[in-house]
Amino acid sequence: MTTPTTLDPSILLANLRWRYATKVFDSNKAIAPDIWKALEEVLILTPSSYGLQPWKFIVITDKEMKAKLRPHSWNQSQVVDCSHYVVFASLTRIGEAEIDKFLARASEVRGVPVDSFKTYRGMMVGDVVQGPRGKITNEWAARQAYIALGNFMTAAALLQVDACPMEGFVPAEYDKILGLEARGLTAAVCCAAGYRSADDKYASLAKVRFSADEVVERI
Repeated sequence: MTTPTTLDPSILLANLRWRYATKVFDSNKAIAPDIWKALEEVLILTPSSYGLQPWKFIVITDKEMKAKLRPHSWNQSQVVDCSHYVVFASLTRIGEAEIDKFLARASEVRGVPVDSFKTYRGMMVGDVVQGPRGKITNEWAARQAYIALGNFMTAAALLQVDACPMEGFVPAEYDKILGLEARGLTAAVCCAAGYRSADDKYASLAKVRFSADEVVERI
């Protein structure tokens, strides 16, 4: 494995200043396959608590499906005009079966016996299944999905791909249209990705952020 090249901090910050929650996408511009492949890999590489990955990323490019979702998305045009629309779906329940599935994958990837994770399994079961967190695993899983959203948006900015995080939708309707409930999933948050329209007035507006003194404490 080669050592990653260190990214100049100024490039990172310039791209994060460039990005904004895109309100108007150019429906004629699509994300190139190689760029999208990298962004999907970004989603896969997202860290999660215990490494459990309690999510599914539903990537939608089909125009008819986008049109079905728009009425349940506060009629926002980003849903249909973006190149790729991602629904971040989280597990509604996490039990021992989900933990064992993850550990089987860990055993396969790392080439070690699954029994070597016995202590770790006990820790996860005691917390996520039997502990207090077990009563709110649907909420906990949704918070994990937001980690993926943040990771995705930062990577998109570095690749000069526009994005718009979206909470303005009706999860129950999304679940019904996408058949998520039967799969033990629910729509947690969404993100439209593509390229901004030249007509989007929000692209030129200055970012409104509190100063570092107000939001960062150094101890």
